[in-house]
Amino acid sequence: MRPDSAIRFDQEFAPRIAEAIASCVAKTVHTDVLPHGEQGQPTRLRIHATPLDELGHYPHPLNLYLTWDSDEIERLMGEQGATRFARYLAALPRKLNAWTQARELDFSTHTQGEPVTLIGGLDFEA
Repeated sequence: MRPDSAIRFDQEFAPRIAEAIASCVAKTVHTDVLPHGEQGQPTRLRIHATPLDELGHYPHPLNLYLTWDSDEIERLMGEQGATRFARYLAALPRKLNAWTQARELDFSTHTQGEPVTLIGGLDFEA
């Protein structure tokens, strides 16, 4: 991925994804953008929270990372990128629900099945 695309994604797109996800979950769930690293580390969105006492569905605190495919990020920089991204943001509530069922994540109790979960190589399809 081109460095300018990585910077633009970190500054323009990733914060909007974090904001959209934060609007779908409890205010006690935190979203943090971890920018593209110098050693080729991709932009990551961390979603984390302290488990709610005695309500935990799974044994580990919510500690989830999302990353996106670099070719998909490059496509966002193209002519149809803004339209595609808007559809992606609108689809995030449905995607979160699908991830919850497939990955042992429980946003309501702030717990998950594994100590750390990575959902990587994501695309921007609605």
